[in-house]
Amino acid sequence: MSQSPRWTRRPPGSTWGDFGPDDELGRLNLLTKEKVLQGIAEVKEGRTFCLSLPLDYPGGAVLNPRRHPPELRPTLRHGKPNMTYPLRCDDPTALDVICDDQVLLTLQYSTQWDSLAHVGQMFDVDGDGKPEDVFYNGFRAGSDIVGPVVYGAQGQQTPTTGPQGARRLGVENMAASCIQGRAVMIDLEAHYGRSGTIIGYSELMAVLEKDRVVVEQGDLVCLRTGFAQLLLDMNRQPDVERLFKTTSALDGRDARLQQWITDTGLVALIADNYAVECHPARPCTEDFCATLPLHAHCLFRLGVYLGEMWYLTELADWLRTHGRSRFLLTAPPLRLPGAVGSPATPVATV
Repeated sequence: MSQSPRWTRRPPGSTWGDFGPDDELGRLNLLTKEKVLQGIAEVKEGRTFCLSLPLDYPGGAVLNPRRHPPELRPTLRHGKPNMTYPLRCDDPTALDVICDDQVLLTLQYSTQWDSLAHVGQMFDVDGDGKPEDVFYNGFRAGSDIVGPVVYGAQGQQTPTTGPQGARRLGVENMAASCIQGRAVMIDLEAHYGRSGTIIGYSELMAVLEKDRVVVEQGDLVCLRTGFAQLLLDMNRQPDVERLFKTTSALDGRDARLQQWITDTGLVALIADNYAVECHPARPCTEDFCATLPLHAHCLFRLGVYLGEMWYLTELADWLRTHGRSRFLLTAPPLRLPGAVGSPATPVATV
């Protein structure tokens, strides 16, 4: 554990400092060239699968009122829509017809990555009895991850100055590291169907044993629940109650499940559902708890990345038919400096 200029105490069981005092990659450090070669070794047929939903799914804003579908529109040329724009309007001798567009995009509306700047926690990093709002490896809210205001202990707001966004831990770090390596499919739907089962350690181990799936350090782990397929079937008219009651999600408060994530050394947990973990989580039995306990364990403590609402149906079906669970995954996010999350168009190769 390296010394850090930002903290003297780290959360119990965390990896803070393990990859260096100023590390911003977390478990991506375990996605080594050897893991890339292991992923490449899983390519037997050269067949590829797109693991992204269309980015205008789920549809509307009923899953999350703060996240809205993309708005696609033309750029402007001389104040006119630059879509099927004939350049003869400017030059009678020109033959060209131009299309050029832009998008207003909620970065975590559809198939997405969560960066380590997505979820932090209150934690006493200085050992002075005063918890502070911090993120992975002790990076601070208000100086390293910056919004329009800094929130005080009682919710009071102080305006900030300078660049906003994730000055540290931003999604561009993920993009620069490429995110390519060996991935493992865990097919929850094949065993629990559309039962809405909450998956704890015991349920997960039963699936791994039955399907002879092995997760090793540096692997990217995918969980098929059927949620994304159900979204597609709903054709941009999501039925929230049916979506959440009939598909599985991980029990984020299961301590044994959290320990399994710690012990395996996996780099990312990726699911076709809304939050990887069950949301809302099981009731808290302590005085203070994270409302998203798996997000806190993965993003805040371990530096494990989360992928949500990936489209895994065709790949999972193919792998099961062919008696396989491993494949090469290539899944960089947008290289957008300062963003805390990103859409993705992941590609699986088998």
